[in-house]
Amino acid sequence: MLIDSHCHLDRLDLAPYENDFACLMNDIRAQQIEHLLCISIDLEAYPAMRALVDAYDDISVTVGVHPNVNDIIAPTVEKLVELAQEKKVIGIGETGLDYFRSEGDLTWQRDHFRVHIEAAKIVKKPLIIHTREAKEDTLQILREENAGEVGGIIHCFTEDWEFAKQALDLNFYISFSGIVTFNSAKSIQDAAKKIPPERLLIETDSPYLSPVPFRGRPNYPQYVKHVAQCVADLRGISLSSLADISTRNFYTLFNQ
Repeated sequence: MLIDSHCHLDRLDLAPYENDFACLMNDIRAQQIEHLLCISIDLEAYPAMRALVDAYDDISVTVGVHPNVNDIIAPTVEKLVELAQEKKVIGIGETGLDYFRSEGDLTWQRDHFRVHIEAAKIVKKPLIIHTREAKEDTLQILREENAGEVGGIIHCFTEDWEFAKQALDLNFYISFSGIVTFNSAKSIQDAAKKIPPERLLIETDSPYLSPVPFRGRPNYPQYVKHVAQCVADLRGISLSSLADISTRNFYTLFNQ
């Protein structure tokens, strides 16, 4: 059984499932995927996301504001802590830094990142970290704010082994997305071979970043098995072993 440790279920195209979320979930379960972590991107969309998934015991959620979002509802420690009290909320984020899509003075982005870390430490729930073209500042803020107290996930890993080692030292897990299946992703594949087995996770980040052989098309949680197979092949282990490792790690991190 597999777990998709990072997906955006409220943003999936349900047309292939007759616009029926329950139909999608039936297919996900039929593909031997036992749990999904639905990630919050902004607080405005959060209530609708919760309404979509709340009836499903095999879906957990996070609460947070993506680092590229700055024009809707700004995160505060108080609001994140309030929303994170519910049992279904098992993490804070996604948060972090993205210097690729956001431009100009990004002080606000770093401030939002620190807000999420403070909230996570208060509620004692792991962080979901997004970092793109900002690896030095990401690591620096994680250190300055003592984020290792709660740890979490460097999601959709796109860096190299040197970055991974520093994140591991900060008590973070490393999660691989469909990008690891791309032929060009040599440094990511190298890291996937070296990550200690007890810190390894897999995800889809659906509906984004579909793995080979679906690259360029909408992504779905069912495709996590292609990520798992690629990582298993890189590490020279069976798919079932990779599934056992990543599933155990997910439940360990989130105390499930």
